[in-house]
Amino acid sequence: MSFDLKQSVRVVTACLLATVFAVPPSLLAQAHLVSPSDLQKELVIATQLRQHNLETVKQFVSSDMAKKALKSAHMDPEQVKNAVSTLSDQELAQLAARADKAQADFVAGNMSDRDLIIIILAIAALILIVVAVR
Repeated sequence: MSFDLKQSVRVVTACLLATVFAVPPSLLAQAHLVSPSDLQKELVIATQLRQHNLETVKQFVSSDMAKKALKSAHMDPEQVKNAVSTLSDQELAQLAARADKAQADFVAGNMSDRDLIIIILAIAALILIVVAVR
């Protein structure tokens, strides 16, 4: 028996390829896992952010001016307030940003009562539409 270099290279290559294809890709992907503590931190931050946005929008919709505006438009303020919690995180974040901006503009005098009422009604209508579509 003689040593055949080509045959040995073929056997080594075949073993190498068999090993590469035998290892599941999910096993290789496990090297990029997020640690449970990091995942929990991100979850806590997301929960706190959602809670802050929820309180911001509910506070905006619960103001006396908002209640008057909603009643004048024949909308139930409690229904709008309760519907806020069913919004997605992204929708809630957008509405919270709009509510903060509207309140800041109103306090700074950049907006009249009528403008604020229009914004309140638009936000309430948007909330009710989003909830009704689901």
